[in-house]
Amino acid sequence: MKLVTWNVNGLRACMNKGFKDFFMEIDADIFAIQETKMQEEQKEFAFPGYYEYWNSAQKKGYSGTLIYTKEKPIKVSYGLPDGKYNDEGRIITLEFLEFFFVDVYVPNSQRELTRLGYRMQFEDDFRDYLVSLDAKKPVIMCGDLNVAHREIDIKNPKANERNAGFTIEERTKFQMLLDKGFVDSFRFLYPEVVKYTWWSYMFNSRQNNIGWRIDYFVISQRIVNKLKECVIYDQVLGSDHCPVSIEIF
Repeated sequence: MKLVTWNVNGLRACMNKGFKDFFMEIDADIFAIQETKMQEEQKEFAFPGYYEYWNSAQKKGYSGTLIYTKEKPIKVSYGLPDGKYNDEGRIITLEFLEFFFVDVYVPNSQRELTRLGYRMQFEDDFRDYLVSLDAKKPVIMCGDLNVAHREIDIKNPKANERNAGFTIEERTKFQMLLDKGFVDSFRFLYPEVVKYTWWSYMFNSRQNNIGWRIDYFVISQRIVNKLKECVIYDQVLGSDHCPVSIEIF
């Protein structure tokens, strides 16, 4: 089974920059998208053979998640069970017979860390949610987690220590999630490989590969033996992020 995640930074814009070609070529069983920046009714495209589930932000042109899946899920839910964070369209959960699939777009802490407090609460609530799902059946979670976990995951670690996405607070929260029985798929398979999934649009960052690895597949520890591959498609353009895939089961 092939699963893909991609922060497209505006799906309509990405659609004009090769999204459809990549989507068709990769032929994923499940394709998770973050930052759609649109409402479902605005779409002028379709992908036959897939069920689609949208969670758009109330604010137009902002945030939003979307999942395409070949297999119809048993159940679909949006946001957290208490409705928290659903105003920004950040979480979709699909329940299948053997696992939960969660698509997430974690809030950015913003410049000057103005949203760090909000982000910290999100991390705690989201971790509790994943743990509750994991108590029922294995979890496959993916998306833009807006954190580079370790120094190997960012080009210039020292210069970014108090920048959003690489603060000790954010990195600690990610480690807390792993400590609850979850695994970073790419780092599990490739402990020392340096690859990035996001590059700033400034300073020719992508051309110079000055990047961050902030897009992940995180899976339940007990199914790690079923993980076959994790690929970062850092040559695929169309967004400031690149797609990531896993093969599992």
